[in-house]
Amino acid sequence: MIRFLLLMLLPIFASVSAHAQTASAERGATLFQSECARCHVQADIEMRITNDWLGLPANELHSQIMATMPAETPGSLSPDEYLDLTAYVLQMANATETGSGMSIAQLAGFNIARGAAGAGPDYYPWTSMNGGLNSNRYSPLEQINADNVGELEIAWTWSGANYGPRPEGLNVTSPIMINGVLYATVGTTRNVVAIDAGTGQTLWMWRPLEGERFEESPRKNSGKGVAYWSDGEQETIFVVTPGYYLVALNAEDGRMVESFGNGGTLDLMDGMRFSDAREDRDITLTFPPTVIEDVLVVGAAHQVSMRPPTADNVKGDVRGFDIRTGELLWTHRNIPTKGEEGYDTWLEGSAQHTGNGGVWTAMSADPELGLVYLPVESGTGDRYGGDRPGSNLFTGSVVAVDYRTGERKWYFQHLRHDIWDYDTPSAPVLADLPDGRKLLVQMTKQAFAYVLDRETGEPIWEMQERAVPQSDVPGEWTSPTQLFPTRPPAYDRQGISEDDLVNFTPDILAMAKEAVKPYRMGPLFQPASLADADDGTIGTLSLPGTLGGSNWEGAAYDPDTGMLYIPSRTDVAVLSLVPGAEFSDVDWIQGPARTPNVDGLPIVQPPWGRITALDLTTGDMAWWIANADTPDRIANHPLLEGLEIDRTGIPTRAGLLATKTLLFAGEGQGGNPIFRAHDKATGEIVAEIDLPASQTGLPMTYAHQGKQYIVMSVSGSGPAQFVALTLPD
Repeated sequence: MIRFLLLMLLPIFASVSAHAQTASAERGATLFQSECARCHVQADIEMRITNDWLGLPANELHSQIMATMPAETPGSLSPDEYLDLTAYVLQMANATETGSGMSIAQLAGFNIARGAAGAGPDYYPWTSMNGGLNSNRYSPLEQINADNVGELEIAWTWSGANYGPRPEGLNVTSPIMINGVLYATVGTTRNVVAIDAGTGQTLWMWRPLEGERFEESPRKNSGKGVAYWSDGEQETIFVVTPGYYLVALNAEDGRMVESFGNGGTLDLMDGMRFSDAREDRDITLTFPPTVIEDVLVVGAAHQVSMRPPTADNVKGDVRGFDIRTGELLWTHRNIPTKGEEGYDTWLEGSAQHTGNGGVWTAMSADPELGLVYLPVESGTGDRYGGDRPGSNLFTGSVVAVDYRTGERKWYFQHLRHDIWDYDTPSAPVLADLPDGRKLLVQMTKQAFAYVLDRETGEPIWEMQERAVPQSDVPGEWTSPTQLFPTRPPAYDRQGISEDDLVNFTPDILAMAKEAVKPYRMGPLFQPASLADADDGTIGTLSLPGTLGGSNWEGAAYDPDTGMLYIPSRTDVAVLSLVPGAEFSDVDWIQGPARTPNVDGLPIVQPPWGRITALDLTTGDMAWWIANADTPDRIANHPLLEGLEIDRTGIPTRAGLLATKTLLFAGEGQGGNPIFRAHDKATGEIVAEIDLPASQTGLPMTYAHQGKQYIVMSVSGSGPAQFVALTLPD
């Protein structure tokens, strides 16, 4: 019946638009971003075309697009615009005909079919740091596939040598690409650059001039990138500067958009809840804002809080702004005020003075549900929380907020009273399963993936309250229990005992046991201890440590299979507390700590870094692999002479990218200059591609002028640069 009604509409529409232009997929892509992307992610469109439309006439698809999009006002676009949208949707599906250059009459002349292997659309963008609001880090592009990935070569490189006050050795930016232009941040002052997607030519550059605000910033670096917005006419790039300004730039020429804020700039310090106990302004953000329709959502970051000068600090409120004017729309207080929900979880009124509790990482959003998801960090004090007793809502949580009003719809606290620096590190992955279920997956430093219904926040699988070790540090408060998911299993090692110590040989194991004697060990959530404890120990070994498990790199999700790919790091931390004394008003702060080792060998067994595949349809672990080959310094270590050891991996986190056919992985900061293609079903290495330096920014992919490119920032050999890979002509 629906198809019959759509076909009845077609002659009417065709008669109105017989004079229409021929279709342009490139114009359609811009329209899709402004009118459709708030409800439809590109991977979802590609899947729907593949599942529901193959073999059907293209003009029927055109009619349905006209009758159903945009969702709020179907039929409101012009005939030419609907033709352009159809061309772009066909291009997403890699149809045998792209639709570009066709008229409506010509659309009726072919049925929709998949293109041949290796074929690719003329244009396919990458519109945000993690590929889309769902943070899937997935693209349906397949021009680069298992048959040809070994042929990848460098198409161009772009050097950041002359950007910023000095050459930047480390860049972790993830570029975006829209309409044939890459946009990225470079240099310690966080300059914004526009780069031709096909040639690597610089098109324009914008440089912030922040003076004292830059000098006082707690995080001076190039940041993680920019955000993009278009209403179909104006295209705008947004960036948060080291000095905590939100700036709007014209995407065409880099000039500031004067209608936004104060001549293109919004001072994000205005309206923040600062502490009277600190003179400095400990707040900034290295991640781009989140764009949802006509709302900008902005988080906050602070200094590392291992040794805070006071228990007081500025609170990391999250705010929504009008994307055209910069007007403040709402504020979500992650640390509540008196009388608000959650305040009573901050015992002794500690919510009044405690700071931090921001969202320092990326966010994700579901426009259909009207929700933006906030991964909230801990309150002030990464090692000691005696000044903030209680479970401390809404820190250590993922919080779902109405993106238009800021109203909190639900929350899930995965970590109560954080004293391990296990702050929520990455954007939740919004996973649409092949069976239609819509999930949210929050990766964590503790190496658990918490899987929730993204509309309600209810766990998909049972969560168990389990008793955890309690602190004996004077003045500390410890949550008696923490939440443990029953599925999926932990994707990296948790807790440390003698069974976890490096044991290549009996002698090495004996040396490891001797090395850990001065320390306490225990299960996950073993708290910090004093550097001069009564039992003679000098601290606690914690696994995962602060830099272990997951971090801002997040994960990649394949909507075709329901498989989630997570990079993680097996890294031990020493939690050793000393009196604040002259350094701090806080009773206890992190003291000097050196992780024990065995003559340079890590204290725990390998792998020391891994990539894990979790099947979200069942909650099972499908496979895991080490993230890298065994380093030469390990393979050639005198204590290992004559031994053959398995691939150990390295203590880094891979930058991942999933496509229709492959899983791509670099080795991350501190890794080797190698980029690998993996079989998504098994993790088997399909190809290894040499890079000029190590992958440090997350890899992304796009199609431009009929070619698929993979681009990433690389660092470690001279000034940081961007490198673009593609297949030979």
